[in-house]
Amino acid sequence: MTKDNASFAQQIKPFRDEIDDIDAEIISLLSKRRKQVEKIVEVKKAHKVSIYHPAREEDVISRLRGKASDMDVDPDLVESLYRTIMHQSRKSQTRVSKTSLIRPQARILIVGGAGEMGRLFVRFFTETGYQVEILDKNDWDRAQGLCQNADLVIVCVPINVTVKVIEQLAPLMRPDAVLTDLTSVKTLPLEAMCRAHKGPVLGLHPLFGPTTNNLDKQIIAACAGQDDDACQWVIDQLVAWGAVVVEASAREHDQIMEIVQALRHFATFSFGSFLYRQGIPIKRTLEFSSPIYRLELGMVGRLFAQDPDLYAEIIFATPERRQLLKTFVQSLTQFLDMLESGDKEAFIKEFNQIAEWFGPFGNQALRESTYFINKLIERF
Repeated sequence: MTKDNASFAQQIKPFRDEIDDIDAEIISLLSKRRKQVEKIVEVKKAHKVSIYHPAREEDVISRLRGKASDMDVDPDLVESLYRTIMHQSRKSQTRVSKTSLIRPQARILIVGGAGEMGRLFVRFFTETGYQVEILDKNDWDRAQGLCQNADLVIVCVPINVTVKVIEQLAPLMRPDAVLTDLTSVKTLPLEAMCRAHKGPVLGLHPLFGPTTNNLDKQIIAACAGQDDDACQWVIDQLVAWGAVVVEASAREHDQIMEIVQALRHFATFSFGSFLYRQGIPIKRTLEFSSPIYRLELGMVGRLFAQDPDLYAEIIFATPERRQLLKTFVQSLTQFLDMLESGDKEAFIKEFNQIAEWFGPFGNQALRESTYFINKLIERF
């Protein structure tokens, strides 16, 4: 070793040793953090609280990004690191909880279990260890026997026949069995279940599609019906699978779904219809497209790659939804004068008012969409 090399090694060794010490401390802190998380999980279990709390995580990320900026550390690096830590934490919690049955002896009957969403819940319950039976439209002669044996009956059929199916099934069930449904409309099905069944009733709405592999961070809306205590084990099982259970009244649920589902899908449908009727060369536009255009067009294409009956059921489910969509279409005409006159000032004024209304969510949305855009750039 030359004199220069020896001098370099001697000078750099203390720094490397200190980095090694820091790395060991980071690992020790991660272990300490994990132990604290385990304590939180126990408290959550005791109080029937979901493993994942999206608002809490976003608050943590925002706070840590601020601290990183103050300490001259890249906020994106800190966010990426902590999202990985949080994801691994949720995975380990969910993996452990999947091995335990909340109600080991319970027998599950899924009505419409041959459909896509029905098959998904058949898999979840079966893999957890429950005894699961399926009742579909072609074997109604078995309905009475299956209903009498079931501790939980899940109605998972198209919206337009849900109430009819509930009215036919409920009289066949035991009074102590839980009756629930998985439809995206809650007021009418919940009323029908409470009217037709004397026992526990719970309205559920999974806010995800049948291609979901697991329930980690997946949202399920829950609307109380009758005998909440007797229904609690069903919610506990969903939470044990990693789902985020959001409680709401049936009315509040349906009002929010008018926006989250009906309006969103109809707006996407309308954009796709406009492109089609204008004869827009989709493939050619992609050659010139920015990642954000590809992302938006991807959501439109995704809609039209799926089952139109499903979206028709969602969009036309209730008179209230149809009225909201009419109001949406009518609201667009308010901008005609702006466009006709080329009034940029009116546009900017409206833009600023809306930006102020969105508030802090605007920065969060910018951050999240930038993440998706960067991922698209990597892929395409």
